[in-house]
Amino acid sequence: PCLTSSLTLLLLSWPCPSLGKKKLYIGALFPMSGGWPGGQACLPSAQMALDLVNNRTDILPDYELELIYYDSMCDPGESTKLLYDLLYTEPIKTVLMPGCSSVSTLVAEAARMWNLIVLSYGSSSPALSNRNRFPTFFRTHPSATLHNPTRVRLFQKWKWTKIATIQQTTEVFTSTLDDLEQRVKEAGIEISVRQSFLTDPAVAVKNLKRQDARIIVGLFYETEARKVFCEVFKEKLYGKKYVWFLIGWYADNWFKIKDPSINCTIENMTEAVEGHVTTEIVMLNPETVRGASNLTSQEFLGALMNRLGGKNPEETGGFQEAPLAYDAVWALALALNKTVAPLKAKGRRLEDFNYNNHDITAEIYRALNTSSFEGVSGHVVFDAQGSRMAMTLIEQLQGGSYKKIGYYDSSQKNLSWFGNDVWIGAGPPADSTIVIEEFRYLSQKLFAAVSVFAGLGILLGIVCLTFNIYNSNVRYIQNSQPYLNNMTAVGCMMALAAVFPLGIDGHHIHRSQFTVVCQFRLWLLGLGFSLAYGSMFTKIWWVHNLFTKKEEKKEKRKHLEPWKLYATVGVLLAIDVLSLMIWQIVDPLHITVEKFTREAPKGDLDVLIQPLLEHCTSEKMNTWLGVVYGYKGLLLLLGIFLAYETKSVSTEKINDHRAVGMAIYNVAVLCIITAPVTMILTSQQDASFAFAALAIVFSVYITLVVLFVPKMRRLITRGEWQSEQQDTLKTGSSTNNNDEEKSRQLERENRELQKIIQEVQYTLFDAP
Repeated sequence: PCLTSSLTLLLLSWPCPSLGKKKLYIGALFPMSGGWPGGQACLPSAQMALDLVNNRTDILPDYELELIYYDSMCDPGESTKLLYDLLYTEPIKTVLMPGCSSVSTLVAEAARMWNLIVLSYGSSSPALSNRNRFPTFFRTHPSATLHNPTRVRLFQKWKWTKIATIQQTTEVFTSTLDDLEQRVKEAGIEISVRQSFLTDPAVAVKNLKRQDARIIVGLFYETEARKVFCEVFKEKLYGKKYVWFLIGWYADNWFKIKDPSINCTIENMTEAVEGHVTTEIVMLNPETVRGASNLTSQEFLGALMNRLGGKNPEETGGFQEAPLAYDAVWALALALNKTVAPLKAKGRRLEDFNYNNHDITAEIYRALNTSSFEGVSGHVVFDAQGSRMAMTLIEQLQGGSYKKIGYYDSSQKNLSWFGNDVWIGAGPPADSTIVIEEFRYLSQKLFAAVSVFAGLGILLGIVCLTFNIYNSNVRYIQNSQPYLNNMTAVGCMMALAAVFPLGIDGHHIHRSQFTVVCQFRLWLLGLGFSLAYGSMFTKIWWVHNLFTKKEEKKEKRKHLEPWKLYATVGVLLAIDVLSLMIWQIVDPLHITVEKFTREAPKGDLDVLIQPLLEHCTSEKMNTWLGVVYGYKGLLLLLGIFLAYETKSVSTEKINDHRAVGMAIYNVAVLCIITAPVTMILTSQQDASFAFAALAIVFSVYITLVVLFVPKMRRLITRGEWQSEQQDTLKTGSSTNNNDEEKSRQLERENRELQKIIQEVQYTLFDAP
């Protein structure tokens, strides 16, 4: 033997003569360029391991391992050609060692046809953990899914329940993301945004910005990472509001490497990546342990640096994975060494291997499957799917350099936290924009002002009602149908009372009581309208019915019976009561909340205000409103028509019908204008209330003034209430009877004279 110890690291890199040893060939694909140029450090590491193995007398003493390798460029297409060259070019390869996941997938799927064991040093695709598809595949690089338990644990630690993802569309990242999606779902975490890209991430990054992604998991190769973060800088998708989770196997200065495919400066990239978190499989044993190669992890790094010839490790692709490539060679050497005795017992030798020999492949498989040794990357052991088991290192980019902030052992579910994580803001950001719900309430000044007018209107209504009742025995008041006027006054006061529940909202009462307020609004307005407008409509209806008919029917209809007036009002009131009851039974009112466009308050970029507005509504609100407005609208139009038709009628039976007509004009115009406007302005609480409430107030004021003020003025200025009240019992009825008798006598005389005239005309002109 040339060496039996590792006292001089420099000599370890020089092999000794191997006279008489049989060669075993390893076919390898090292990506020296491409999406992951890991071969730049992994190839020297593997060669260093081969040199040490070949110089050992206790490991494969009769054999020498030789590496035949090509540059795969991390490209499956290029690798297909290279794999063909490896398989169909002498000598026969005992084992294949690919690097990138996409290349390993191709090689491992094809290798079964040649009975070849595949041992990868740099493949993390979860898809490779499929024994049915890849029955002879092993890897010293753990599956990328090993990152996911760590990510989920960090999401829980920082109380994030909503994350976003952006991935490069390759199998390794797609399968990793599928596994992450399953794990976060089990943890009650939502992936709210999921973006992917093939080569250009610009659109995907813009979508993340537009959909307010905050906690973002990025799955892509190093070259694509530079493209992504150049777009991140342009979209300002970084800073105190955002946290990026990246893969930890990029070069330490990956964001400072000049890349002609991007148009961002190093300063731009450094600013964009600051504060991101990486999860990385522990690839270098943190403990000072001499493993199978008799080197500690630090001694290995020193020897590797010598192999690299002074290259900057941060600019050397695969430097972090180099221990995995080193241990992959040692795992293979130890496994081959373990097969020598079993094969000898069967009369076989390793050099007898060919692509049709199942027995030798089976022995190598069993030896690798039971591997267990200390390597420079830690303890090397494979699970049932051939994947490496390892811990996860958590790092954060702080001030342009990566700092270790913790370890996570997914098998033990143990998080070792250093507590040195640093954030741009006060702490870990929120997982989404904080949305503060804020109800829009009616302006209290507007409500108070309108309420004062409504209250004064109610007082005016009380005065008018009192006046009408007190003077009900005065003939002038009697001839105006005072009971109908009383109904008008009561209806006006009910309509004014509806102004108060119209202005009551969540500012005054609890939401649970809001439904009751909705009912008060509906019933007070409905019944108030029926009483006030119904009584006026009744007057104008009967005036039209009595005094605009044909001459021969006048005599019969001039005798107005009061019960008919009251019955008409009762019918109108009953229709409203019945319709309101059906509405409330079939489709009762309830509270709905309208959401408006979110608003950003000044000074806080991470908070949005969600304006809300409460409405009284029902499932088929528009249908009910259409029925009610249609019925009321026809009634208003008919009232206008009747008022116009009777404008020139003069009668003592209902002596204030012209004033009633004016009031009907007023109510109709205001209602026809206000109803559609308030429906349009439902989302503007102040404007809607102002239109509705002021329309009620103005129509009531005008109605009360038009109907009652002239009566008050006449009685006060003429003093009629004094004399008529004193003489009502004595002469009131006789006077009325005399007036009526005189009127009937004049009409009879008029008819007799008309007959006489007709007879004279007939005698003079028509007689033969």
